[in-house]
Amino acid sequence: MTQGGAARRTVLGAAVLAAGTGITGLTAGPASAAGDAQGGGHGDGGHRDLPYPTVIGHRGASGYRPEHTIGSYRLALDLGADVVEQDLVPTKDGRLVCRHENEIGGTTDVAEHPEFASRRTTKSVDGVSVTGWFTEDFTLAELKTLRAKERIPAVRQRNTLYDGQWAVPTFEEVLRWADQEGRRRGRRVWLHVETKHPSYFRSLGLGLEEPLAKLLRRYGRDGRGAAVFLQSFEPSSIQRLSRLVSAPRVVLLSAAGTRPWDFELAKDPRTVADLVKPEGLKWIAGFAQGIGPTMDLILPRDADGRLGAPTTLVKDAHARGLLLHPYTARNENSFLPAEYRKGTDPAAYGDALAAFRTYFEQGIDGIFTDNPDTGLLAAEAFRPGRRPVNR
Repeated sequence: MTQGGAARRTVLGAAVLAAGTGITGLTAGPASAAGDAQGGGHGDGGHRDLPYPTVIGHRGASGYRPEHTIGSYRLALDLGADVVEQDLVPTKDGRLVCRHENEIGGTTDVAEHPEFASRRTTKSVDGVSVTGWFTEDFTLAELKTLRAKERIPAVRQRNTLYDGQWAVPTFEEVLRWADQEGRRRGRRVWLHVETKHPSYFRSLGLGLEEPLAKLLRRYGRDGRGAAVFLQSFEPSSIQRLSRLVSAPRVVLLSAAGTRPWDFELAKDPRTVADLVKPEGLKWIAGFAQGIGPTMDLILPRDADGRLGAPTTLVKDAHARGLLLHPYTARNENSFLPAEYRKGTDPAAYGDALAAFRTYFEQGIDGIFTDNPDTGLLAAEAFRPGRRPVNR
């Protein structure tokens, strides 16, 4: 079912709500039939049941809590997010956990654990040299001894209050939590799940797609109407998932001049600039239902950081039947276009509501945001009587 706008407005301004406790006590096993109807798996309308434009909690409510924690996910729902995002990386023993990157020095207290000091190393991940601690070098039991912390404390100093409050969740724990929350809230809890560095992990014998598909099937989120989007910056990962499950899929797109890492490995000369052309979008539509472009592909910024004229990407993608979930809208000056900044403090809030409204005016189907309450308030003005052109 879809929660209506009037009910959703009751959560606005709730950024200080308690984010809840940990994950102990969750019921093991897949969702029941009742759980599917309320919180887990199948619905007649699929993503068409979601409000438009859709507000996606980026790594949860990461503007207010350390990202990819149960506390961040729960707060995203409390603040009105329609969908909550997870990024998946594997442990040494093949368990999928929720971290934005496999390097965890910036998002956990691993540096404070002398027993893991020798695990600090330098690796090449998708052609980039990275130094730190990596999930693939830890068993799940070892990873569970760590606690999550704020990734960008210089910008979000208040979030450090919650450092150490939550462990790193497994994706299976999140699936159980989502089913439980769905039953408690009386509506399905939607997830937006990204496979991170899939080619890199496959080269280590830790492929992501097969264990992900297995969990989705176990918890009733593998069908066309499942309350989940699957996403990746590597199109081949989405193609692989399309052969494993029927859940809706989204190809993420970075800057125009870049190439997906699987394209680099395959010597495919196409760049993102090629993929956002009508021919590239037609190719994507053959195995995915949407794209997740960086907002700059829709509204480019000039040398001064101000927004320029919009591209034709929204119109072109809709013409191919693809929805658009661009990323990432945030409240802080350091992330906003120059014309929406207030003052000189990069950590201060700018005119984020005006920025969000400008994004929604482009006709996008949804948006990833660290601040779901801001996104919801801006989206409400676009919801009555509005339907996207591709539905």
